Amino acid sequence: MSGKVVLAYSGGLDTSVAIRWLKEKYDLDVIAVCIDVGNERDFSLIRQKALDIGAIKVSVIDAKKSYISDYVFPALQANAIYEGQYPLATALARPLMAKLLVEVAREENARAVAHGCTGKGNDQVRFDVSFNALAPELKIIAPAREWGMTRQQTISYAQSHDIPVPITVASPYSIDESLWGKAIECGVLDDPWAEPPEEAFTWTKSPDATPDVADYVEIGFESGIPVAIDGKKMDGVSLVNRLNEVAGEHGIGRIDHVESRLVGIKSREVYEAPAAVVLLQAHLALEVMTLSRDQLRFKQRVAQDYADLIYNGLWFTALRQDLDAYIRSSQRFVSGTVRLKLFKGCCRVVGRKSPFSLYKHSLATYDKGDEFDHSAAVGFIHLWGLPARTQAQVQDTK
Repeated sequence: MSGKVVLAYSGGLDTSVAIRWLKEKYDLDVIAVCIDVGNERDFSLIRQKALDIGAIKVSVIDAKKSYISDYVFPALQANAIYEGQYPLATALARPLMAKLLVEVAREENARAVAHGCTGKGNDQVRFDVSFNALAPELKIIAPAREWGMTRQQTISYAQSHDIPVPITVASPYSIDESLWGKAIECGVLDDPWAEPPEEAFTWTKSPDATPDVADYVEIGFESGIPVAIDGKKMDGVSLVNRLNEVAGEHGIGRIDHVESRLVGIKSREVYEAPAAVVLLQAHLALEVMTLSRDQLRFKQRVAQDYADLIYNGLWFTALRQDLDAYIRSSQRFVSGTVRLKLFKGCCRVVGRKSPFSLYKHSLATYDKGDEFDHSAAVGFIHLWGLPARTQAQVQDTK
């Protein structure tokens, strides 16, 4: 099978080995594509490594702006969190990467696309389903799913072929980073009883080492999108970067989760997501102030479905487009400012305000200025309780 294959290249163990393996196994010339979603500060070394290993061409695509505006912020508007803990950083990056890989494959007249996912992870589903939705004519190759090597065997293969990799037996973590979060797997983390070692974390300080004075941060939203920090307007990438720094300094954003993978197994997942944790709390607090009770309850169900859809690799579906339309409508009045207190690993909402707030002081207060009609409560309670009272009298449900 001669020709070209476009490989999603991260510079890590599996994709580095894949460059050599694809040539040996399929006789394919590899075009490595590095997609920047906030996972590297400098791609020059990764680019050169791919060329040294044997790639005929390397493309580096800066996709940070699209990642935040077209994928992360719609998920934030939805309050999408998988199983109540995972902000979906990796899952949101995969459909964007698949889209860009398809574009490069068509530009280069490649016959196939490839990724470094294993046969037991979620990312293989996200890539493959996205590829099939966008370009069903392309062959999909997943070397790590095919070659059958253990992680140690893969390291040994790399060493025997003089392939430099950032992973050793002494430091075996598998890392995936984006602006929205960092995923840490393998090594001691495979044991769900073992506490994650401090060395595994690079974005967040240990709460023991954080400042003894709290920071307060005010986040401004327009239609459910964060647009400002402490009154200063910022683009999405800059805003998320800034919150990762500020919240990480206070040890906020560590997540230790036993996750239900799509392929049917449980896996222990450790994440760092400072900005995501802060923004999701802030956004929900603003929604509570600006949406009615019925809107909030219905949107909770939509949030779960939206999170599952992202996690399960179904971004390029009509259902996602339909849910997006509802979510955008729900955000029409989710504008305002939320103040949060960051201290010793804890993020807490301590203030919120909005020009569209459904909270009215004159109705909520018990002090002077109370405009609530207390006399109306008796009739309301009589009618509200009528079904329960009638059923109890007739059917003795007490």
